[in-house]
Amino acid sequence: MPAKQRTGTPIWDWMNRHAKWVLSMPAAVFVVLMLVVPLAFTVYLSLTDAYGSVRRPKKFIGLENYAYVFADSERFWPALWRTLLYSVATVGVELVLGLAIALLLRRAFRGQGFVRSVILLPLVATPVAVGMSWLLIFEPTIGIANQVLRAIGLAPREWLTSPSEALGTLIFIDVWQWTPIMVIILLAGLMVLPEEPYEAAQVDGAGPVQIFWHVTLPMLAPAVVTAVLLRSIDAIKTFDMIYATKGPGGGTRHEAETLNILAYDLNFNYNEYGRGSALLVLFFILILFTVYLLTKIRERWGASL
Repeated sequence: MPAKQRTGTPIWDWMNRHAKWVLSMPAAVFVVLMLVVPLAFTVYLSLTDAYGSVRRPKKFIGLENYAYVFADSERFWPALWRTLLYSVATVGVELVLGLAIALLLRRAFRGQGFVRSVILLPLVATPVAVGMSWLLIFEPTIGIANQVLRAIGLAPREWLTSPSEALGTLIFIDVWQWTPIMVIILLAGLMVLPEEPYEAAQVDGAGPVQIFWHVTLPMLAPAVVTAVLLRSIDAIKTFDMIYATKGPGGGTRHEAETLNILAYDLNFNYNEYGRGSALLVLFFILILFTVYLLTKIRERWGASL
C-alpha cells in the first residue's frame, strides 16, 4: 500500500497552490509603498494650494499649479531647455567617447587589464564627492585648472561661476564621471559579436571604416540603444552633482538650474508644495516619454537588423 500523502494546514495548501503570487507579494508591496503611494500623493498635492506649513489645510484648485508652471517663462522654460541640452550633450559625448574607448579596449594589448581598471576609477566616487572635487579644481583663484592656464600663458576662466560657462563645465564633469558606464556596456556588446561577418567583409575588400559602419555598428545597435536609454534617464534626473557644485537654484542667476533643481527649490526652499509637485509630475511625464521614445527606437532598430 503506498504511503498516504500528507497534507498541511489549509493556509499552507493555499500558499502552495498560489506560490508565484505569494513569493512575489513582498516585492509588490515594496513597490506600492515606495513608488505608487508617493507618486499618488505628489499628484494629489499638485492639485491643491499646498504651501507653507505641512499642517495647513489644503484647498483643491484643479490644474492651476500646472498653468502657473507653464506660464513661468522666467525659470521653468529655461530650466527645461537646460535639462534637455544637458542630457543630449552629456549622452552624446559619452556615447562617442565610450564607443571609441570600447573599440580600443577590444584589441588585446599589454597592460589591458590595468587600463580597464583605471578607466573605471571615476565610478568609484559618489557624484557629490566628484562635484566637490571638481569645484576645488575649477576654483577661480587657487584652483589647479586656472593655475595650469596661467602657467602656459592663458587667461584664467570662471569655470563654474560664469553664467555662460557653468553649464558647459557641468557637462564636462558629467562626461568625465559617466563615460565609463558607456564603455562597460559597449565593450560587453563588442565582445559577443561573431567573427564571421568581419571575415566576410575582409574577403570582400572592405576597409576599417566600412567595416565599422556596415558591420560593427549595425550588430552593436542593441547595446548602443541600451546604453543611451540608461544614461539618458540618469542624465535627465541629475541632481546631486549640480547641487554640490552650484548650490540651491543652480547658481545665483539660475545659470545651471535644471528641472530637478527647480523642483527641489520650490518644495524645500520656498515651501510651495503644490507648484513643486506639479513640476515633479511634469518631470515624471518627461522621463516616461523619453523611456518610451528610446524603447521604440530600440525595437524598430532591432527589427531592421
